[in-house]
Amino acid sequence: MTEVSDREPPRRRVPGPARPVRPGGRRPPGPGARPVRRPGPSRPPAARSIRLGSPRPRLRMIGLALTLVMAAFVVRLLQVQAVDAGTYAAKAEQNRYVVHTLTAERGGITDRNGVALASTVDAYDITADPTMFTRERLKVGDGPEQAAALLAPILGADQQDLVERLRPANKELRYVRLAHRQTPQVWNQIKDLKTALTKKTETDKTAVNVLAGVFADPSSKRVYPGGDLAAGILGWVNADGEGGGGLERQLDKTLAGEDGKIRYAQSGGRQVPTAGTTETPAVPGSDVELTIDRDIQWAAQHAISQQVEKSKADGGYVIVQDTRTGEILAMANSPGFDPGDLAHADPAALGNAALQDAFEPGSTAKLMSMAAVLEENVATPQTHVTVPNRLHRGDRLFKDDIDHPTWYLTLNGVLAKSSNIGTILATGELGKTQPEANKVLYSYLRKFGLGAYSGLGFPGETKGILAPPGKWSTSQQYTIPFGQGVSVNALQAASVYSTIANGGVRIEPTLVRGTKDADGRFTPAPEPKKTRVVSEKTAKTLSQMLESVVDDEEGTGTKARIPGYRVAGKTGTANRVDPATGKYHGYTSSFAGFAPADQPRVTVYCAIQNATAGSYFGGQICGPIYKQVMEFALKTLQVPPTGAAPARLPVTFKP
Repeated sequence: MTEVSDREPPRRRVPGPARPVRPGGRRPPGPGARPVRRPGPSRPPAARSIRLGSPRPRLRMIGLALTLVMAAFVVRLLQVQAVDAGTYAAKAEQNRYVVHTLTAERGGITDRNGVALASTVDAYDITADPTMFTRERLKVGDGPEQAAALLAPILGADQQDLVERLRPANKELRYVRLAHRQTPQVWNQIKDLKTALTKKTETDKTAVNVLAGVFADPSSKRVYPGGDLAAGILGWVNADGEGGGGLERQLDKTLAGEDGKIRYAQSGGRQVPTAGTTETPAVPGSDVELTIDRDIQWAAQHAISQQVEKSKADGGYVIVQDTRTGEILAMANSPGFDPGDLAHADPAALGNAALQDAFEPGSTAKLMSMAAVLEENVATPQTHVTVPNRLHRGDRLFKDDIDHPTWYLTLNGVLAKSSNIGTILATGELGKTQPEANKVLYSYLRKFGLGAYSGLGFPGETKGILAPPGKWSTSQQYTIPFGQGVSVNALQAASVYSTIANGGVRIEPTLVRGTKDADGRFTPAPEPKKTRVVSEKTAKTLSQMLESVVDDEEGTGTKARIPGYRVAGKTGTANRVDPATGKYHGYTSSFAGFAPADQPRVTVYCAIQNATAGSYFGGQICGPIYKQVMEFALKTLQVPPTGAAPARLPVTFKP
């Protein structure tokens, strides 16, 4: 038997493909065999190479950075276009769009006959865009200096001031005003210069138009055709186009109207016509018609100016009033001023002295004392009054303006000869005691309008000084009856005489007849207030007594006579309080009256302050002015003489 072995039979080696034999008879190593080192030429050691890192982290960082940048742009874009879109749009419009004021045309002022006293003409505000004068725009560094040198002579402005306006501290400022309310001729000169510079730049590439940023806004300018005529009444308009004095100030809202606005797009300082405009039209101011008569105003102003110069006086005033309506026909001052040329005006002459000066009226105030005496029935024009040369009352010794023997005067004669002593004696009869008499006299002074505003509402008007009777000093109890110790303005003094001329009814003075709006609708002024002061009988009697002052040879107002007319008037010469020192110095000379005496139409009041050459008596220097102005007014208003004979009341009596 054959024995079986438990060992694996030996594996048969299967012959494989023959391996190639390398030259030299050696076979290449088989699988798993170690490589055989072959001897060869010696080589230098190889250089050590630098291995680069992976680019992926860097790419991630760059991508992240770009993402953040883009995110910032997106956020900013959303802010500009969505969140703050309105704000940025407004800023863009602010830079692109400009808004200019359309100045309303100021209403005119005329006299009662429609003659222009103040009017408005076309003018231009010269403006500039400072950003158009920079080095970046003009390519020169002295653009403002060059422009200012050209503009200063034309505008009459300071050259350095123009430079500062054209080169403001605010670099973003787009609008400055170089000059106010220039005439069309001024703007035409600037336009001609701009045109010439533009043409020069077309042929000379180095030339620069330094006026390219200068423009003009349509405006208006106030002019006064009469120069200084009625300047005290009219006042003036300041550089901003607002009323600065007189009626221009008082009626500023009525005259000024309402300004409008225009908004338009601009580019390079020029309007973009295709961008459209938004305009709110201006509303013109209303015209104002005064009670003043231009011709009578001229006559009054001419007369007072001549006399003030001749007398070397500080100043003077003339009031002309319609006795039936209270309308002021003239209100003249000397010295005056030209409201269209304030640069050459005397600051002391600005204003309306006839309403703003308070002074002691003197003997023209005796008319009120006589009115009280007659109205209270304590005397008549024929009542006998014995007037000594001196009168002791209180702590003073009183006298008349001249030394005289004892006068035997009627009450009419006391007024005709303007006796201070006679007036004290007559008014002393108004009460059982002097304090009672003072209270009665005070009540009449108040009813005549003393110590109160006239009702005009005029800027700066004084209401004068009239203390209540309980505060009258010992001397005032006796001086106030003849016009010392009490103060008035010229219009108040004139109104006293107009009240008597109007039958004893006081009418508040007026300066404005009415207004006319832009549509031509006329609105009359409100009716003035009327107050009965004395009876018609008393007023008629006083008119006859005032005739004696002018018509009788014993009267002090003979220089006021007007041939063919019956004239009522009264002289006044008062100690004057110097406003600079507050002490008496010089005199206030005056004359007041109306005509025709029996059918009054016109009141004229004249006063001159501190005449230093020639006479200072009211009858001597103001009587002739009264006559000159009254004659002119009567002819202008075509008032004929009445033809009636005067009453010729007695002046004296035989004891």
